[in-house]
Amino acid sequence: MRLLIKGGRIIDPANNLDSIGDVLIVDGKIAEISENIEVQVNKTVDAEGMIVTPGLIDMHVHFREPGYEHKETIATGTRAAAAGGFTSVACMPNTNPINDNQAVCSLIKQKAKEEGVVKVFPIGAVTKGSQGEELAEIGELKEAGVVALSDDGKPISNGEIMRRALEYAQMFNLTIISHAEDLNLAVGGFMHEGYVSTVLGLRGIPSAAEETMVARDIILAELTGSPLHIAHLSTAGSVRMARDAKARGLMVTAEATPHHFTLTDEAVVGYHTATKVNPPLRSSSDRDAILAGLKDGTIDVIATDHAPHAREEKEVEYAYAPNGMVGLETAVPLVVSQLINQGILTWSEAIAKLTVNPARILGLPLGTLSIGSTADVTIIDPQQEAVVDTAKFQSMGKNSAFSGWKLQGWPICTIVDGQIVMQSGKILA
Repeated sequence: MRLLIKGGRIIDPANNLDSIGDVLIVDGKIAEISENIEVQVNKTVDAEGMIVTPGLIDMHVHFREPGYEHKETIATGTRAAAAGGFTSVACMPNTNPINDNQAVCSLIKQKAKEEGVVKVFPIGAVTKGSQGEELAEIGELKEAGVVALSDDGKPISNGEIMRRALEYAQMFNLTIISHAEDLNLAVGGFMHEGYVSTVLGLRGIPSAAEETMVARDIILAELTGSPLHIAHLSTAGSVRMARDAKARGLMVTAEATPHHFTLTDEAVVGYHTATKVNPPLRSSSDRDAILAGLKDGTIDVIATDHAPHAREEKEVEYAYAPNGMVGLETAVPLVVSQLINQGILTWSEAIAKLTVNPARILGLPLGTLSIGSTADVTIIDPQQEAVVDTAKFQSMGKNSAFSGWKLQGWPICTIVDGQIVMQSGKILA
């Protein structure tokens, strides 16, 4: 099978490549990249005026299966990923049962193999049941195929447990992904603590709830010499500490979500429950710090924290709605509209945070267009404008704060292992 992508702007940060040309795919592998390829192929994709990148990787999604199939399944979640231009996703373990053992991990992998449209890499729980009390069988999880460890959705409150987790994870070449939240400081809060929460009469969550745990986890990463990845940074203080940790040579990486680099707590005005997320949408100064962290490389990865919920779960009073927002199908146009078009990031910088950087953190041989590598490719139309219509989402979750927004720069083709799985918004797999 030969597929030729013709005349696109090819951006591969892993190889410092940014040029106009053709990409030839043969039998699921990148076979050749050059200015003009003349060869007989089975199919040609016209990419003139388009951006051609390695397949995008989202290292932070919640697919809800097993246990919460009324919110999202692996089948619908991977269709949403394909629609959003992602060829690989790493799914958090807060399913039911929790992915803290080989059986659940194997189930997820089997489901992904049978029903998935894109590649799915399970993340195992750090502690049994994500209860933060006893370490999960990390060696067995590694053997089952997890690519990282996290109790995401919950913090590991016990510092001794976190220290041992970092030590054991290092033995198995796994990275701990920290959900940084002091539950005692955050308890009872519904949004960022500040002027807007006072005006709205909603109990706030102080920035310190995140920052105290970021500080502790960085200290423990230094103590153990282990890699640490901090999920969904949301405050200026967290960005400052991550920047300092990197400057001191610690193996600390971090991610930010599109909703945290786009929205502020002002979006909560109107009590739209799609804006209820954890960590909460912060102040404008916090958002500015996130943008600065993206620009200077403190924040390595853009991840969606895709968190679908059933419609009836979100159509309640703000205080009673669960945390979370879907993100797979709006991530790329938000990156283009909010970061690239605003001059925050270059195309190459943005693509790196969606490809090679998450691949390195998870230890995946992906995120590149190197000759001979797996032919996972995303094609983006940088000029295409469209209004976000949640009714058209492939995801079962419609809980997006961006519904009705007009965004520019949408993915138009997703290729996995040399096979086109999405073209012009239509899922083909």
